[in-house]
Amino acid sequence: MSRYFSARFAELEPYVPGEQPQDQQYIKLNTNENPYPPLPEVAAAAAAETRKLQLYSDTECTGLRRILAGRLGVAPEELLMTNGSDEILYFAFMAFCDEEHPAVYPDITYGFYPVYARINRVPSREIPLREDWSMDLDRMSAEPGTLFIANPNAPTGVAVSRDEIEAVLRANPDRVVVVDEAYVDFGAESCVPLIRKYDRLLVTQTFSKSRSMAGGRLGFGIGDPELIRDLSTIKFSTNPYNVNRLTQAAGVACLEKDEYNAENCRKITETRAETAERLRQLGFEMTDSRANFLFARHPRIGGEELYRELKARGILIRHFSVERIRDYNRITVGTPEQMDTLVRTIRTILEEKA
Repeated sequence: MSRYFSARFAELEPYVPGEQPQDQQYIKLNTNENPYPPLPEVAAAAAAETRKLQLYSDTECTGLRRILAGRLGVAPEELLMTNGSDEILYFAFMAFCDEEHPAVYPDITYGFYPVYARINRVPSREIPLREDWSMDLDRMSAEPGTLFIANPNAPTGVAVSRDEIEAVLRANPDRVVVVDEAYVDFGAESCVPLIRKYDRLLVTQTFSKSRSMAGGRLGFGIGDPELIRDLSTIKFSTNPYNVNRLTQAAGVACLEKDEYNAENCRKITETRAETAERLRQLGFEMTDSRANFLFARHPRIGGEELYRELKARGILIRHFSVERIRDYNRITVGTPEQMDTLVRTIRTILEEKA
């Protein structure tokens, strides 16, 4: 870093995104992208907006919010559109965390949470996951501050029920609870139906996973209008044009054919179950994932070694160096053909190691 870099951030460890290699073609099972492309109408809608690129985008995302609100059964004023769900989460750390309200989240969860806490210079509390990788919601509730619950959690894929989260909300009447539902469409229960019952609940979701728009960067938050106004204050103080007009148009077209996205989610969950069973037959242990990925380890080969062996053969998965999960890998669920190649390649690697 340069000598001009602020001392406030000298010790900041940035979030490390999954590899996006440009050197060769890989079967990419490392960043939880949807293996199915959006419909042609989505790209066409975005392309049509290129004729207006000289104009700023709609800061309120009016048309997009209206159609999304209808899909979710909420009012437009209960929604805030953002540049991916990462941005709404960042806004939440800025708006609802400070010295009196530390950020509280599990020790193994989405890697951006500790980064957001550090960059905003707010205290944080990391509560260890149980041995079965489930969240200890009682221990989290016992810590004062703003709760961040990824449901399903990443990278484990383990989900908690809506009833469990509602119990947390009932027991904590004076604190904000943020439920990060990036992967909710692959088998977990959404907490969106609870937003009118609990004015301190913020639910965040994304178009990246279930709606095949990771490259479009579109996310949103759902909550009480007062919470949304708080977050809007942060948005309009940082980047009012945060969702560009191409992405807004693509989002509208995507929602107009949302049954296509739902069918892709069904196919992914079916492929997830089939792949999990085949990996178990090879000796893998894994969590009961409710996301579009598997979290797995094998007793005869380390997580990093398997990652490197697969990469050398043209398949990318995600390995984490954190001590507690270093034996595991997170494997995105791709198409049936991609997963068949993965399983066959792993079988070959295990045979060679034997």
